[in-house]
Amino acid sequence: MTQQSMNNLECEESFKILQEIQTNPELTQRGLSSKLNISLGKINFLLKALIDQGFVKVDYFKNSKNKKAYLYALTPQGIEAKMKATRLFIKRKIDEFEKLQLEIQELRREVIEAESQFDTRKEENSQDGCVL
Repeated sequence: MTQQSMNNLECEESFKILQEIQTNPELTQRGLSSKLNISLGKINFLLKALIDQGFVKVDYFKNSKNKKAYLYALTPQGIEAKMKATRLFIKRKIDEFEKLQLEIQELRREVIEAESQFDTRKEENSQDGCVL
């Protein structure tokens, strides 16, 4: 995997973390890991990076029986970063969708062409009295 694709993957994972934090700020790192299907270590690494970048702030969850529970919140910079990431995510998904549409069209043309060649051969063989 190239460095660029690794960065894109981490950006997408960070984007998903920002989405989840905005939706459910009480979600634990373990909960994020489970919900996003990302390893706990990777969640910890990405979350620390988001905190260091000033996109996420951490507070203790005051009403929790577990004194180590945290409350994650997006900062104004985090909200802005999430908006930018959302735009990029949508653009990337639209580009992927358009490429898939072109690929599907090409495959359909190939199938139609192959079927017409097969039908032509079948007709030629039946005219020769040859049955397959």
